Amino acid sequence: MTNDHLDRWNAHEASAEAMIPIIGKLYREKGVTILLHSRSLVNKSVISILRTHRFARQIEGEELSIEETLPFLEALRELDLGPCKIDLGRLVAAYRAEGHGRSVPEFAAAVLAEVTDGNKAEPQGPRDVVLYGFGRIGRLVARLLIEKAGSGNGLNLRAVVVRKGGPEDLAKRASLLRRDSVHGQFNGTIKVDADNDTIIANGNVIRFIYSDDPTTVDYTAFGIDEAILIDNTGKWRDREGLSKHLRPGIAKVVLTAPGKGDVPNIVHGVNHRGLDLSERIVSCASCTTNAIVPPLRAMDDEFGIVRGHVETVHSFTNDQNLLDNYHKADRRGRSAPFNLVLTETGARSAVAKAMPDFKAKLTGSSIRVPTPDVSVAILNLQLERETTREEVLEYLRRVSLAGPLSRNLDYTAATDVVSSDFIGSRAASIVDANATIVDGDTAILYLWYDNEFGYSSQVVRTVQYISGIEYPTYPREGAAEPTGGVPVPADAH
Repeated sequence: MTNDHLDRWNAHEASAEAMIPIIGKLYREKGVTILLHSRSLVNKSVISILRTHRFARQIEGEELSIEETLPFLEALRELDLGPCKIDLGRLVAAYRAEGHGRSVPEFAAAVLAEVTDGNKAEPQGPRDVVLYGFGRIGRLVARLLIEKAGSGNGLNLRAVVVRKGGPEDLAKRASLLRRDSVHGQFNGTIKVDADNDTIIANGNVIRFIYSDDPTTVDYTAFGIDEAILIDNTGKWRDREGLSKHLRPGIAKVVLTAPGKGDVPNIVHGVNHRGLDLSERIVSCASCTTNAIVPPLRAMDDEFGIVRGHVETVHSFTNDQNLLDNYHKADRRGRSAPFNLVLTETGARSAVAKAMPDFKAKLTGSSIRVPTPDVSVAILNLQLERETTREEVLEYLRRVSLAGPLSRNLDYTAATDVVSSDFIGSRAASIVDANATIVDGDTAILYLWYDNEFGYSSQVVRTVQYISGIEYPTYPREGAAEPTGGVPVPADAH
């Protein structure tokens, strides 16, 4: 007796296996990134590709079939494409809307005419990147940069600047990159060349520069030019302090903490396109700011917000003490693994910097809890008009699938999710549909976010944009609006 379900699964696996070499070749030879409703399929496994199809639904009750997307991918392989991003979900939606009047190759060629032949974009990379500091965020940003280096058109991690911790410093740094208690094994190979102070990760040669004073480093001596430096230390947060990094070889500085004074605070997806690209110093704000600003933007655009309160339940960080000890902030001096710790959040004030047109009054506070990663922000909003839970959820689900926030905001309708399910999520935040409460003009949103990996992904998106190598996505927005769908997997972005 045959098993129809198993036969279908095997056929789907075979289709996903056929997609992998095409996706890889388009990425590495032409600089084309293949997406599925904004979720990258580059370097994904068979199971990950199938999961992304399973969750990226276009029509209510109907999955996006891999048998539909594979022919489009095969057609793309034959086109003369330049660097860009192509969303298979949008292509299929547009093809369905047309009524299949043309063959898949004819339709793909017509839709993508502006990125073929004489209209091809020219490669803009690689762009040198330097990490200043190699802590939790620094190492995760390094993983992301190494992962994205394959096309040669993107960001090239050239160096890491740290204070030397001892004679085995390089080996210990490599070990911390190789194995992570929260995020697991590094996906690839790492070799240590102690004689040349370098780590070779998946073929990327990364020089370690030992210094405790940014004003003493000449990056051109290491062959680094016009680089973007990412400061992961948080030691300097104002323009004067961060300007110390503007040394020979460094063109721009990006801070992975809230900027002070006139330093622009950027939340990718919300205000990054308004940034003056001549600006040499920018901040990526905080993980919590990145988590709450996209849904705030979405809710304000559709429903209007009169006032709100954000309460974050945040995993403990290195800023806290393992055991009770002196700390400049009283409560944070108490043992992180043993206590719920009330503290403040800077996200409230940072929202005003990221969304200066946001007029609603917002208050906020935070509770640090004994988990090592993943946090949840609870947004309690008074809206300008009454609505329903169904309307809010349908709207947020659509925002997560298409539009300017689709790379930043995810959505889950799973009934049993807990914080550890979102370790490794690349979204700035994930709407928990089942926890959402709506009563008249009051909406309470529960937003999960990996405060380490999700934030690091936002940092890399911002660096890609200011480097000038964030290529447009085709078909253009609006060519294929999805009309259905539900949760996306935590690893999809």
